[in-house]
Amino acid sequence: MSNKVTIRRLATGVPGLDDLLGGGLPEFSFNLLAGTPGSGKTTMAHQMMFSLASPDRRALFFTVLGESPLKMLRYQQQFPFFDINKVNQSIKFVNLAAELLDGNFDRVLARIAEEVQSFAPSLVFVDSFRSVVQSAKASEPSASGLANFVQRLGMQMTSWQATTFLIGEYLAPEAESSPVFTVADGIIWMSQVVHRDAMIRKIQVVKMRGQAQSVGVHTFRISNDGVEVFPRAVLSTNKANDVLISGDKRLSMGVPVLDDMMGGGLPAGYSLLVVGPSGSGKSVLATEFLAEGVRIGEPGVIAAFEKSPNQLLSHRLDKLVTSGQVGVINTRTLDLSLDEILHDLVVMINSMKAKRVVIDSLSGLELALASVFREDFREALYRLVAVLTGMGVTVMMTSELEDQYNFLRFSSYGNAFLADAILLQRYVELDGQFKRVISVVKVRASAHSKDIRFFDVEKDNIVIGEALTQYRGILSGQPTGG
Repeated sequence: MSNKVTIRRLATGVPGLDDLLGGGLPEFSFNLLAGTPGSGKTTMAHQMMFSLASPDRRALFFTVLGESPLKMLRYQQQFPFFDINKVNQSIKFVNLAAELLDGNFDRVLARIAEEVQSFAPSLVFVDSFRSVVQSAKASEPSASGLANFVQRLGMQMTSWQATTFLIGEYLAPEAESSPVFTVADGIIWMSQVVHRDAMIRKIQVVKMRGQAQSVGVHTFRISNDGVEVFPRAVLSTNKANDVLISGDKRLSMGVPVLDDMMGGGLPAGYSLLVVGPSGSGKSVLATEFLAEGVRIGEPGVIAAFEKSPNQLLSHRLDKLVTSGQVGVINTRTLDLSLDEILHDLVVMINSMKAKRVVIDSLSGLELALASVFREDFREALYRLVAVLTGMGVTVMMTSELEDQYNFLRFSSYGNAFLADAILLQRYVELDGQFKRVISVVKVRASAHSKDIRFFDVEKDNIVIGEALTQYRGILSGQPTGG
C-alpha cells in the first residue's frame, strides 16, 4: 500500500504552457507570476482564470495599485477567452486600493482574508503584488515590517484550499531576494527581449515543486487569441521513442534518372539539401518530390519562407494542396522563433500524417527569424532537422547558392554537415547559352553516381539528360568554344 499523496494537475487553458509546467498546474499550489512591465502577466493570468473558473471552481481576482478592474476588463474582454457570464458569478474582482492608501498592511491582509472566507474561491489572484511592495517603500516602513507582511501574505495563501497566484513586476529572477520566492511552490517568469529591431517575448518556469518542468527559456506570443507558448524543441533522450533509420527503404524523388544517380532514391528519414543559384529548378524538384509522395499515398508539407502561397504554388502543386494531400505553412511573418516554426510544422505533420517535408528555403528561413535568433542559425537548423527526422519524416531543404565558377561550395552557411544527402544544381556556359546541370554530392551510406548531368525544366517537370563527360573545362570556367 502506498501513502503517496496524489496532486491533481489543472489544465491552464494556455496553449503550450502545460507542457512547460510538466503536465499542468498543481492544485492548491502557491505560484508567483512575475516579470518585466508589459510582458503579458495579467493577460496570461486572466486566460488561466477564465479557462479554469466554473460554478464549482470559483475565482477571486484582487487588484492593488495597478489597473482598476473596470479599465482592466475593458481591454481583457477583447480576447475570446473572456466570458462576461462568468463575471460576478464564477469570477469576482476586488480592488484593494483603499486599504493600501494609508500603508496599513494589516488592513490589506484582513480584507483579503475576509473576501476569501466570504467567496470561498478555488482560485485566488493578487495583481499587482509588486505594487504593495513599492507602496511600502514609499511610506518607508521598517524592513522587518515589510518582510513580515510578505511572509504573512505568503503563509495565508499557502494555507487556503485554493490554487493561488501573486502577480508582480520584477527585473530578473536572480536579482530578487524576496521571501515570497522561497515560499512559492511555483515561479513563472515572463519577459520581453529587444534585440536591434526585433522584440521577442520569453517565458521560463523557474520553479515548480513536485514535478519535472521543462527547463530553459521558451518563446511565447500574445495574439488576438491570447497567450500561446512555444516550448523549446529539445531532442529526445528516450531511446524507446527513437525512429530507426536503416537506409533500406528508399523514396523516389519523382525523377527516375535522379533516383538512379542517388543509388536507388533517397533513404527514408534522411535530410536532403538541394543547393543552387536562383532559377536553377530547386522549387520544381521540391514539387516533384511532394507529388511522388502523394502518388504512393504519402502526404507532404511545404513551409514557404520566401514566396507567398500564390507565388509558390505552381499549377501542379496547387492541385495537390487543393486536394488536401499537401499542406502549406505560410511563414512570411518576420521576427519568428524556431520554436514557433517547428510548432506549426509538427502540428501539421501529425494532423496530416505527413511523411515528406519541404523547407523552401533556408535563405528565407534565416530572414524570417528574429535577429536575436539569426546569431544561432546553425544551432537552429540542427534542432530543426534533428526533431523532424526524429519523427520519421524525410526532409528536403532548398538553399540559395551564389553561382561561382572558380570554386565549389555546397552550403551558404557552412551547414552541409547537417544533411544526409546533397544535390547540387548549377549553370554552365555552353555554345553561348546557360545550361543547367545537376550532380549528387553525397548520400550517406550509399553508392551514388559521380556524374554531372544536364537537366532542364519542361512543363513543371525535371528532365535529366546526358553526362558532361564529353565536355572539358566547363565547370572550371574555361572557354568551351562555339
